[in-house]
Amino acid sequence: MSRPPAKFNPEPFAYHTELEIDIESLTNLGQGLGRIDGWVVFVPFSLPGERVLARIFRNHKGHSEADLINVIKASPHRVEARCELFGTCGGCQYQNYAYQQQLLWKQTQVSELLSHMAKIDAEVLPVIPSPREWGYRSKITPHFQKPKDGKIENIGFLRAGVRSQLIDVKQCPIASDAINRALPKLRKLAHAEALTYRKGATLLLRDSAEEGDVVITRNNEVCEEHIGDLKFQFAAGEFFQNNPSILPAFTQHARDEALNAGSGRPANRYLIDTYCGSGLFAVSCASHFEQVSGIEISEAAIEWAKRNAKLNQLDNCRFQQGDALAIFADIDFPADQSAVIIDPPRKGSNPGFIEQLLTFAPATIVYISCNPATQIRDLELLLANEEYELSKIQPFDLFPHTRHLECVITLNKKTL
Repeated sequence: MSRPPAKFNPEPFAYHTELEIDIESLTNLGQGLGRIDGWVVFVPFSLPGERVLARIFRNHKGHSEADLINVIKASPHRVEARCELFGTCGGCQYQNYAYQQQLLWKQTQVSELLSHMAKIDAEVLPVIPSPREWGYRSKITPHFQKPKDGKIENIGFLRAGVRSQLIDVKQCPIASDAINRALPKLRKLAHAEALTYRKGATLLLRDSAEEGDVVITRNNEVCEEHIGDLKFQFAAGEFFQNNPSILPAFTQHARDEALNAGSGRPANRYLIDTYCGSGLFAVSCASHFEQVSGIEISEAAIEWAKRNAKLNQLDNCRFQQGDALAIFADIDFPADQSAVIIDPPRKGSNPGFIEQLLTFAPATIVYISCNPATQIRDLELLLANEEYELSKIQPFDLFPHTRHLECVITLNKKTL
């Protein structure tokens, strides 16, 4: 038996104990979950309904972690992974899971979070699938560590389950064809220039929707994306949703929900897009509202949002840099005819923002999130004063074969 790490906790299992485990479900991190005499064991790359042989490598206070050794009884939904690095690369968790089952699990994931975190029993609609199951990513950022003896070793992504070790990634099946064609050249260039790097670095490959295969590799270059007839421009290194195939459906849903004031009331006339970034939702929705206001803390993002409104000949949009202490101070829209879209980072909103939002009291709140756990945490605060009702919960699969998803939750002001 291998020697355990110095700080290994030997309870309840000795280091590298091998166990047969029945996998019951998946965690929010995409790991299989099973139990031995009631004790929870997480096994990455195993699937619900499987019996597996796993090897313990870490014990925590409430659960253990184990490596998958082999599958004794396979799930009928297990499929062959397309990428030869699957199980080693930490980028994907579900390439071995039939796509329709991935969608069902992500729907269940949101339902369970609602039930366990917020004690809410509400319908979660079926997940809207990505039109492209493979080759959908328009941006990847491979890394490499500090060169050794003047040579760069692996260029790629973190090894699954390890915080600092990288694996070499020469191709990525969830990245666009254009990116995969450009990746070998960029890798070769990095290796050739190894002596110019004094520490590790992150490379950028971003697919730009211009004529021909344009892959941008510099953070400050202008990148372009098309959503229907709309054009968006932004700095290639800045945030912009990177599954273009699903963005028409995604933005249309946000628009339709923002228009809906609920309970048979007239459609909302005004839209406020907080965390607006370069204007994705504000610009996508603008033609259906009388006036749109975008609020963003980043001054650079505000300039891109203004540029995108002008690019699409929209004269009913205004964008302003928001003060975190007074987000809605300069908004003069009537709240009872307004919708607010919020699309915060993974950490979610803060209580101060939510307090300001509830004080403004719009007719409709459309909360978009890439992290359902923090979204549902915030949902509890939004529902606490009982002035809003939950109208719709619609997940979108922007990231096939990974544990990630986007969820759109709509709240409407209750009628008196």
